[in-house]
Amino acid sequence: MNAVGNVFPFGKKIRFGQFVQTLLFIAIILSVPSCKTGPVTWGDTGDGYYLNPVLLADYSDPDAIRFGDRYYMVASDFHFMGMQVLESADLVNWHIIAQIYDRLDLPGWDANQHYAGGSWAPSIRWHDGRFYVYFCTPEEGLFMSSAPDPSGPWDALHCVKAVARWEDPCPFWDEDGKAYLGHSLKGAGPIIIHRMSEDGRELLDEGVTVYQGPTAEGTKIHKWNGLYYLSIPEGGVRSGWQTVLRADNIYGPYERKIVLETGSTTVNGPHQGAIVDTPEGEWWFLHFQQLDALGRVVHLQPMHWEDGWPVIGEDYDGNGVGEPVARWKKPASARATRRELPASSDDFKGLLGLQWQFNHNPVDDAWSVSRRKGYLALDALAAPSLREARNTLTQKLMGYRGTYTVLLDLTDLADGQKAGMACMGKEFFCIGVRQTPDGKELFFEKDGEVLATQALESSIVWLRLSFDAEAQEEGFRFSCSLDGKLYEAFGEPFAAHFGYWKGARVALYSYNTDSPAGTAWFQDFKFLSE
Repeated sequence: MNAVGNVFPFGKKIRFGQFVQTLLFIAIILSVPSCKTGPVTWGDTGDGYYLNPVLLADYSDPDAIRFGDRYYMVASDFHFMGMQVLESADLVNWHIIAQIYDRLDLPGWDANQHYAGGSWAPSIRWHDGRFYVYFCTPEEGLFMSSAPDPSGPWDALHCVKAVARWEDPCPFWDEDGKAYLGHSLKGAGPIIIHRMSEDGRELLDEGVTVYQGPTAEGTKIHKWNGLYYLSIPEGGVRSGWQTVLRADNIYGPYERKIVLETGSTTVNGPHQGAIVDTPEGEWWFLHFQQLDALGRVVHLQPMHWEDGWPVIGEDYDGNGVGEPVARWKKPASARATRRELPASSDDFKGLLGLQWQFNHNPVDDAWSVSRRKGYLALDALAAPSLREARNTLTQKLMGYRGTYTVLLDLTDLADGQKAGMACMGKEFFCIGVRQTPDGKELFFEKDGEVLATQALESSIVWLRLSFDAEAQEEGFRFSCSLDGKLYEAFGEPFAAHFGYWKGARVALYSYNTDSPAGTAWFQDFKFLSE
């Protein structure tokens, strides 16, 4: 047994002196609610202002619209199921109200073969009494769903066109009733516009190329004061900028203006997002910034109009192009709003929380929150490793620092079964318990390589992931407890990285390397933001 494994004294072979020398624990009462406990460093600051990012989680390629006095947002979810719909009353505080779909009935999605595939850069629009969401998958096609209410239920996905290598679609219904759809091609560009049937279910032509630029993608189509506007990100994810095109004909020719760039700030690649207005007549721009472990987080920029062009952020360096603001007054709202974050914690006492997303397609009869009150059951399906394991439940990391804790009941584990908590990004790190003919074994692994083990005699164990996304090196760490109060580090600290176009996630998993057998019971999943 290696030295790392010896820090956790669950086996009988550990010496008391070794235990005292290496013991690392943090005392915490699990009943503490999920809340901000330190100074606010992002989002609503409670004094009428906000700090960017407003949403410090991986809601990549965001698009949003206003309907009445509410705002609705969607984002890319790639190989994770659901595509969440978020709602806000002020563009700063958001909560999840729906998931648009729960599976992709296409080849390979039942076998975890499409990492970095799935939903890319969706658009959400309202037309004639219904909300519409469009997205492309890089291998299968252009898809659409609609609903009369953004909280759902959403219609089953409709394949508008089976085609590969399209990306970033946006529908547009003009004042004369004609419908259009814009998109780009994988690899970013050019921008192509098609005629579309009024019901949004069919493209009517092969499209017209209206713009070619440096990595032009993510087009959003608008019409204001008789002019057509295409709002597009250019220049690539990490170092790009936001461009706006305008013309008096939807097919151009278009004038071009860069409206947002990094400039003198430290916000890299401030682009790809949504222009929205408020009932009070204000204008705002939501966009992402790519960080490493946290993925693509959401910023909110003030916007106004000059000479028929959007002016976004503040021009700090005086070159005529806006730059991201760090702090700003919240949008005016007729409703009083308070700090609110998308849910993370889940007591598993009702429906599964909308914050959870399966990795690839779920197997619905192999998981449940109703078999045993207050528990999530994950039946172990056969898989050689965590990367191929079905029914792995994930959610986005939230904030710069925090802890995720869950109780794992091991009563019904079967030989060959592994179950526990994971941190999934470019690399897959996990802590868990493996059932063997000789008993239970606590383990820590990276990408399938076991790096620490320790015998375990208890039938329950608390598992925890602690993270500091601003740490210079290894800011992530797993720990364990036998009583839910005293936690001991297990395994080495590690760095989580952006991978497969997504930020790192926390996950719960259960699979069996021998045969489909055994059930893991998870209880009281808690998130504490620090």
